[in-house]
Amino acid sequence: MREIRFHGRGGQGAVIASNILANAAFLEGKDVQAFPFFGVERRGAPVTAFTRIDDRPIRIKFQIYNPDYVVVLDESLLKAVDVTAGLRPDGIVVVNTRRGPGALGIAKGRLATVDATSIAISRGLGSKVAPIVNTVMLGAFVAATDEVKLGSVLDSMGEHVPLKAEENAAACRDAAELTRRHW
Repeated sequence: MREIRFHGRGGQGAVIASNILANAAFLEGKDVQAFPFFGVERRGAPVTAFTRIDDRPIRIKFQIYNPDYVVVLDESLLKAVDVTAGLRPDGIVVVNTRRGPGALGIAKGRLATVDATSIAISRGLGSKVAPIVNTVMLGAFVAATDEVKLGSVLDSMGEHVPLKAEENAAACRDAAELTRRHW
């Protein structure tokens, strides 16, 4: 079983990203779970969402404490939340950042980075003040993990993201090409 934890801020779409990923894995014949965890419910508050993917039926029903993968939609969360808490030793952290990997202070696991904010802005997703990076980060996740196929994510996005479908698909593809692995 693979367990993924998404960290975002309210309004960024961590929950939607989790659902799109789960649906993409489902389209590939896998068993899935996707669920959110909300703390303070206000715009901009940290939001955590979880996805489980397995070839066998998933019977457990609790929060993910030891993820295989962590996806960070907002780099500022690195200062507010221990995003690597419980990360498995061979785990991968995928971060939306312009900075180099050494500047992030992430010592656990392997690291993949992409400037999802710039990609989202260039594709007209959200605004410069509030870019929407969830679909961009899914492209980065595909490139960093090979856990699901890019085509499955794009097909799933069509079901979950009806607005700006072409822009979201292009941004996802851009991220898949531009994600840098640091291991």
